[in-house]
Amino acid sequence: MEHRIRNSFLRSRVMSADEAQEWIRDGMTVGVSGFTRCGDVKAVPRALVNNIRKTGDLRRIHLYSGASLGEADSWLSSNHLVDRRSPYQSDPETRKSINRGEIRYIEQHLSHTAESFRDGNVGPIDLAIVEAVAITEDGGIIPTTSVGNSPLFVQQAKQVIVEINLSMPESLIGIHDIYLPERRPFRSPIDIRQVDDLIGYHYIPCDPEKIIGIVITDEPDSPSRMIPPDEETQQMAGYILELLEHEVRHGRLTDKLAPLQSGVGSVANAVFSGLEQSPFNQLEIYTEVMQDSVFHLFDSGKVAFASGCSFSLSQRMRDHVLSSLPQYRNQIVLRPQEISNHPEVIRRLGVIAMNAALEIDIYGNVNSTHVLGTHMMNGIGGSGDFARNAGLTIFVTKSTAKNGKVSSIVPFVSHVDHTEHDVDILVTEQGIADLRGLSPRERAKVIIENLSHPFYKDALRDYFQRASVQGGHTPHLLEEALSWHRQFKEAGDMRKLEPSVL
Repeated sequence: MEHRIRNSFLRSRVMSADEAQEWIRDGMTVGVSGFTRCGDVKAVPRALVNNIRKTGDLRRIHLYSGASLGEADSWLSSNHLVDRRSPYQSDPETRKSINRGEIRYIEQHLSHTAESFRDGNVGPIDLAIVEAVAITEDGGIIPTTSVGNSPLFVQQAKQVIVEINLSMPESLIGIHDIYLPERRPFRSPIDIRQVDDLIGYHYIPCDPEKIIGIVITDEPDSPSRMIPPDEETQQMAGYILELLEHEVRHGRLTDKLAPLQSGVGSVANAVFSGLEQSPFNQLEIYTEVMQDSVFHLFDSGKVAFASGCSFSLSQRMRDHVLSSLPQYRNQIVLRPQEISNHPEVIRRLGVIAMNAALEIDIYGNVNSTHVLGTHMMNGIGGSGDFARNAGLTIFVTKSTAKNGKVSSIVPFVSHVDHTEHDVDILVTEQGIADLRGLSPRERAKVIIENLSHPFYKDALRDYFQRASVQGGHTPHLLEEALSWHRQFKEAGDMRKLEPSVL
């Protein structure tokens, strides 16, 4: 343990997970490490659940994280231990509890959570539980495969529990850049002018006296649920690559493009995979999550540097990366999410942002969170941080869902996460719509003709034509704008709309 716990005083605070979970009290606000199922705490949440099952001692907590956790979200939610959850999740059990109203879910832009605590709008944090690869001589906590909100949680928490994960190699030490902005309004600029700039510590500063317990674990991260690219996602990737080549030809980008960001998912992975065969070189990545494709690009010599907040890797790629870290360590950095997602830095670097949508309307508004406008899927995550501030904002979705029963291109989205003002490019397997410089009526024509599935195209044309007769800058038929969603809710199929509508 000397290598893992370098502060001799703290070695006396090693305890079991069963002992550590006793520090969690009913009604506590608990901040935990974890971002896209990696770097998340594992042993203490499991011990808490096991204790509840044995004793019936129900303790409901306010749970804050970086983003989605691994198995802990499901354990805690299914055992009714979570009263309030923020800022993001992707777990089916948690989603069910949120939509039943059992969990009070506050989704946020991922760059905003730290500011909310720092400004005193939520909190205070009673307990921080974070996973680490090691603890320094001064009590500094060295994260594992994600940083997330852990630095802020450790700074703000009254007490800290550390899970030292022996499955994480010590070669992770040195790949983190931990920087915490000062409180507003007297804040210094964040001095990241290039993707590879380092401005902080390789550990999370922590007063050793705050660390009340250290739990030794040996459990790998949950592997990402990577869906292989299909023909449609490859088509979408192809459209985006054609767009980027077009931007280079017209002098708006160089052949190294601009720093790239992508959300988690098969389309983003397919786009990045397609870059292996592209003419682009010396690419840079400034994103939240590094997926498998990022490391494929490293291995093919396409990427010069990647900055992120976490890894989100399949089991095979995770094993490869963690065993080969020395070859990547000078090309990667993991930062706190308020820095990886910071509007100031995103705007300065001119990032190219690529994220997924649930549905898009004919004017370019994007819904990325709510099914039929009411039922939460995962949350807005970091897509809004990037969409509003990127140099080029791209959203992608398949033109239909549920075997064609749902059109992803609708007259009006049932919930707005990203307004038409924040969207530059839209892509489906049907084509690409460049909305830059277009008025609402011009956008509608491009979106309908280029993005919609052939089965729904005539109905969208008819809706837009009839709405345009009634006038307005952004024409709508208010009595029909959400009729497609109502039809799906009532009949389970948008294709069964009345003839006058479809």
